[in-house]
Amino acid sequence: MSTLSHRARRADSPPPRTGTSEAEVLRGFLDYLRTSIAAKVEDAPEPQVRTAGVPSGTNLLGLLHHLTSVERSIFLGGRVTDWQATFQAAPADSVSDVVARYRQTVEQANRVLDGCTDLGEPVPRPGPGRPAPSLRWALAHMIEETGRHAGHADILREQIDGAVGR
Repeated sequence: MSTLSHRARRADSPPPRTGTSEAEVLRGFLDYLRTSIAAKVEDAPEPQVRTAGVPSGTNLLGLLHHLTSVERSIFLGGRVTDWQATFQAAPADSVSDVVARYRQTVEQANRVLDGCTDLGEPVPRPGPGRPAPSLRWALAHMIEETGRHAGHADILREQIDGAVGR
């Protein structure tokens, strides 16, 4: 039997009901996961939000910082030279800074996606010299990546203050 207070329980939202096309389904699930992980982080307390919850050093704020880097890399052509470093937010970054940067990156990525009509075409990202994946692959990868880290965030957030749900 759970001893969590009502405040610590977040309503668990069901999977999204999306359109009928493949692109609408993929984008609907990605946006659902994006919203879920941002909600896990946005009201988490300092300093626990950046405190490692597991021996690997993973922390809640670092997960969202990492996902911002992945979104930028996949959809906006950003280059990352040290993926491990993306798992740590800068000490000067507040929770609201990291959440705002993530949401801004998602908005930019969605503007790119809005211009794409063929899932088999490469993601149109700036910068030569690096092949772009197909839009289908990019969406499937971001669903996997965001879902994986949203699961980590669920556990870390529950360890911090008992908050559960999406």
